[in-house]
Amino acid sequence: MKKKIELDGKDLQILGLLQEDAMMPVAEIAERIGLTTTPCWRRIQRLEEAGVVRRRVAILDPAALNVPVSVFVSVRTSQHSARWLQKFRRALEDIPEVVEAYRMSGEVDYLLRVVVPDIAGYDQVYKALIQRVELADVTSSFSMEELKHVTALPLHHAGK
Repeated sequence: MKKKIELDGKDLQILGLLQEDAMMPVAEIAERIGLTTTPCWRRIQRLEEAGVVRRRVAILDPAALNVPVSVFVSVRTSQHSARWLQKFRRALEDIPEVVEAYRMSGEVDYLLRVVVPDIAGYDQVYKALIQRVELADVTSSFSMEELKHVTALPLHHAGK
């Protein structure tokens, strides 16, 4: 977030609607929350400028794009230097199948989510990763079934 801003009820309503459908016309958002178009547009612009709305995207169907398999990859490293981390970040950026990556606390140093067509596809990603950066241990878990996947953040904590 660029700068901290106060969020009121109208802002939270706007954010909720944008999370449902980022393509929703401003006039419809305004009507649904009880504002006119211009003040609603100004609020959206403020939320974007402050970095609360980072970007607007389309959510695609992985199966339709032949990447239905999610693999959760736990990575441990014996190297904890800034130089190694920069190299690791570059490697992740160069592999489009890595769609999420987190630095963790605890026994696992990094957790990745990789989307691929199948096990062979994951093997290619694995080989590309270990070719670019030295890792101490890599453990992969294949998702058997997606039980919940949402992109909308809970808004009831905002402003607290």
